[in-house]
Amino acid sequence: MEDEGRHQFDFIFGRWVVRNRKLLDVTDPACEEWLEFEARSEAFPVLDGYGHLDRMYVEDPPDGHSFEGFTLRLFDPAMKTWKIWWSSTRAPGVLDPPVEGGFEGARGVFECEDEIAGRRVTVRFEWVAANKDAPRWQQSFPTTAARPGNSTG
Repeated sequence: MEDEGRHQFDFIFGRWVVRNRKLLDVTDPACEEWLEFEARSEAFPVLDGYGHLDRMYVEDPPDGHSFEGFTLRLFDPAMKTWKIWWSSTRAPGVLDPPVEGGFEGARGVFECEDEIAGRRVTVRFEWVAANKDAPRWQQSFPTTAARPGNSTG
């Protein structure tokens, strides 16, 4: 069977040490204070490659409150798109609205509408997997995306 796109995230499988850098307040366009922290992540395929799961553990975040995160990715072969959901112990019982999109070459862009701090925003994930040993993920919001470098990842 032809690979219709379900292997586009295969680069993420395995165990990783992830360097994170995020703005202190992503809802404030004037915020220039960056926080940095490490996480451990493990990702693996499910559903014959049409889905992926990963778990992220942050033991020493800047606020001192460790947390665990969970990502579910599902591929729709008819639409050739991915949906990506996120949940964490920071908001127990909540599954964020999925970002949706796909890859062109080594670059994937995924978006959704959401609400952050009472504000309607577009959430944008961008994956760049040109270097399979060092893929890069970035998240941005319209209130910060207009200013270069104001994103998390």
